[in-house]
This record gives sequence, C-alpha cells and structure tokens, in this order.
Amino acid sequence: MSNSVKYIFVTGGVTSSLGKGIVAASLAKLLQSRGYSTTIQKLDPYINVDPGTLNPYEHGECYVTDDGAETDLDLGHYERFLNVPTSQANNITTGRIYQSVIEKERKGDFLGKTVQVVPHITDEIKSRIQLLSKNNTYDIVITEIGGTVGDIESLPYVEAVRQMMWEFENDCIVIHLTLIPYLSAAGELKTKPTQHSVKALLELGVQPDVLCCRTEHELDLNLRKKIAKFCNVSMNAVIEARDASSIYDVPILLQSEELDKVVLDKLALPKKSSPKLNQWKSFLDRLKNPKDEVNIALIGKYVELKDSYKSISEAFIHAGVANEAKVNVKWIHSDKITKKTLNNDLSNIDGLLVAPGFGSRGISGKIKAVEYARTNHIPFLGICLGMQCAVIEFARNVLNLEDAHSTEIAEKTKTPVISMMEEQKNISDYGGTMRLGAYKCQLKPKSKISEAYATDSISERHRHRYEFNNEYLKDFEKNGLVATGINPETGLVEVFESKNHPWFVGVQFHPEYKSTVDEPHPLFVAFINAALKNKKQ
Repeated sequence: MSNSVKYIFVTGGVTSSLGKGIVAASLAKLLQSRGYSTTIQKLDPYINVDPGTLNPYEHGECYVTDDGAETDLDLGHYERFLNVPTSQANNITTGRIYQSVIEKERKGDFLGKTVQVVPHITDEIKSRIQLLSKNNTYDIVITEIGGTVGDIESLPYVEAVRQMMWEFENDCIVIHLTLIPYLSAAGELKTKPTQHSVKALLELGVQPDVLCCRTEHELDLNLRKKIAKFCNVSMNAVIEARDASSIYDVPILLQSEELDKVVLDKLALPKKSSPKLNQWKSFLDRLKNPKDEVNIALIGKYVELKDSYKSISEAFIHAGVANEAKVNVKWIHSDKITKKTLNNDLSNIDGLLVAPGFGSRGISGKIKAVEYARTNHIPFLGICLGMQCAVIEFARNVLNLEDAHSTEIAEKTKTPVISMMEEQKNISDYGGTMRLGAYKCQLKPKSKISEAYATDSISERHRHRYEFNNEYLKDFEKNGLVATGINPETGLVEVFESKNHPWFVGVQFHPEYKSTVDEPHPLFVAFINAALKNKKQ
C-alpha cells in the first residue's frame, strides 16, 4: 500500500532514559530544515489516561499544549526544537487507547465480536498514529514509542508498528536507539547489549532500519561493521550518538553522522536543499560563548528531580542566550527554607523564581522566599502557584491580613485571597479537569509585562484550579500590588506587579511552555535582563 505521508518510528533498547525524545526532536529539526513539514508524537505505555495526576518525581513535568492536553515532557522538546505547537494528538497513552476501545465496545461498535488486543487495541493505536497525517498537513510523522523493547506494556505498540511496516511497505522505517556501553576494566566498547536488543525486536517481527547508538566513545569502523553485520543493517545506518554537553548540540552531531540523509534515502524522498541551520548554529555559538553570567534561585518542592521543572530550566537557557549570558540556576528546596537559612540560601543571587506546583508541602518556604525578594528588591518571577504565594505574602505582610491564605491549603481560612475557581467547585474527577490550555490576557499599557511582550494582548497556557479572589483587588492595588494582566472574558487576574519594586512580576499562566530556541519567551528574557541589571548595581 502506498501512502503520501511517511512514518518514522523511534524505539529504545537496553535501558531507559537514552534520549529517544531528543533524538526524535533532532531528526525532526534536520528534516524540517530541509523543507519537510514534520511533526512528532509520543506513545506512552502507562495505563494513566494522561500524566496530569502523576507525581513529578516519577514522571517529570507535565507539559501542557495550547488545546489543553496534559502531556509527557518530551512534547516540550518537540516544540522547543521545531518551534511548532503540539496538540492532543501528539501524546497518546495506553490508558487512552483502552478507554477509547472500551467506550466503543459499550456503544455497541463491536457487537458479536470478542474484543482483543489484536486487532482492536492495535487498530486503535494505528488509527491514533495516522491521525496526524490526515488532511496531508505533514510530509513526515515521527512516532516515539515510550519504554524499552522487551517491556510487557510496550508489546501492543511494537505489534502496531509491525503491522504498519507491512501495510505501508516503503513508507515506514524504524530507528532503534540503543546503548554501546564502555567497560573500563576491559577498556573497550561492548556491542552485545545492542545485538540482544535488536534480537528482541526481531522476535516481535520488526527489523530496525537505522541504529542510533548512544556511546561515550567514538565508534570506529570495525565496531560499526560488527554492529551492522550482526543487526542486519547497512553500514551507513549505524549512527553514532555521542554524549553531548547540551541537548542543543544533538541535531548538529546527528547531521555530521548524516542521519537525515540515511532516513530520506530509506523513505525514498528527495534530499531537497541542505539543512538550513544558521539560526540554530548561531544560538549554539552564543550559548557556548556568553559575555556575562547571572545567578537565579529556583524555589520548588521537586528540585531533586530537575526534570520536574524542565520547561523552566530550558526557558532560562533560551533567555540567557538572548541576553548573551550564562544562567546559573541555584536549585533550592522550598521545604528546607527557614528564616535562619534564607540569608545563606539566597546570598549572591541576582534573581528569584518561585516555581508552580500543587498542595501544601513547601508553601511556607515559598512565601518566605517571596518576602525576601520583595523586601530586598531582587528581581522576582512567580509562576502559577508562585504568583499565588506572592499574593499571600503581600496580604500577610503589607495588608496585615495574618490569616490570608489559599483555600487549596487552608480550606477554612477567613481571608481567602486565593480561592477555587467557580467552575471548579462541582468537579469530582481530578484527571484533565483543571483550567487547561491557552487563554487570552489583556495587559496594562506601560507595565513591566507589556514592555516585556511589546504588546497589550497575549495568549498563554494555564494549568490551575485556584485563582485570585477579586474581592480583595482594591486593597491590593491601593497598597502597591497592581493587576496588570486580566482575562478579558472572565475578569480573572492573570498578572500582578509591584509598583514599589524594580522588577516584581507574578503570572497565573505558564510562560515556560512556549519558550523555544527560535523564539525565547519574552517574559523570561525580560526577567534575566532585570537580573543582569540587578547584578551590576
């Protein structure tokens, strides 16, 4: 069967966390730079319908798209590399697959038939894979299969890939990301784990077309021959994927290995023009040769796993490059902040960011950090819960409302400066029910935030249940904390700024989700710029 859209599947073997998402995003960038319209999707093997209710310690950050999908953090990499928004269709979990099939069964779509993994689950997977190719929007769809080959939960996905390889013949290829470990005792690289990983794929009926080999050392010609011979791939399809100092080096490294050429040849697609990566290379040059540096404190409760704040840390990199500065992030656990530790923890910082999150743990530390930034005139950015902490701190210490709190944490507080959104009060299900996705915001002219965006009307992504209580707005504004961003339809306060501070901004939305290599987020750029000015004072 012939198909106008080409499909690339990325699988992983030997071990998890090899970087399938980065490899997929890098390949997509190379193909995009050659003139091909490319998108990426992630198939996750866990039973959860989406990652929205997963612990960040287990899964890292929950990334949110414009259309309100709670997704895997790899979608953040896809957007940062391609500078193209993703959607609900770009992240599918096993939970969502089974939910869809069961709903169809309940409606009677399969009357008289026994519903089975094959063909019903695999057909649903194939349908979701091909969803992005409808209307011929894309030339190439890259699908990353989560987990590791051999995992029980990944088997239906691999079977779906096998069927698509048969159905679409030359329009599909498989890239297998594997590991070539170095044994220091023997002083050599070992290919056996890769051989076994490919053998596991072959047992499932899938022959990889390209092997992308993660390695700490160079793969010499003899090693490449050995891998090619025992894994049934051509020599030029053994791609070295060396450890890189930055994820943004990976597209350039894979280009030097001619991965994009190999892929286009196997898909029988013309090379078109050479990859146009001038802007990307310029970004890398500025990243590696900063003219200045700045120290930023990130206050959060999941700092042990930095992937919990992946989009924020990457937004810092983008904004640092835009300011020709290296951003040194000091990760501070909000649980461990006390008045005694503040001066030590926050000494020698040029800016402070209070991260988003949920729940009561670490709130006290976040509020103390906000107070420190406000009273010491340190540039401050609060995101989502970070903004809400700024509101609580101001209410307590400036308005003298000692009981001020969020009803999320203190349900019976007499001063609910942060309260549950009206439309959230009757919701009993937790999954996918928050205020999610992109909403408009009208900015106050001549405010810090409108200066940052260079416009008075913006759209940003949200993920929250609680909001500022507008009953207290007049008191806040009268005392110097001013609402400079308002949702034009609901009146929801989206942005607060302090009039008595050089740069103090709290936002209800998540600007970090929209920062990319090509378009660093203007709010982060402005924040880092303010921190640089503070440093020089």
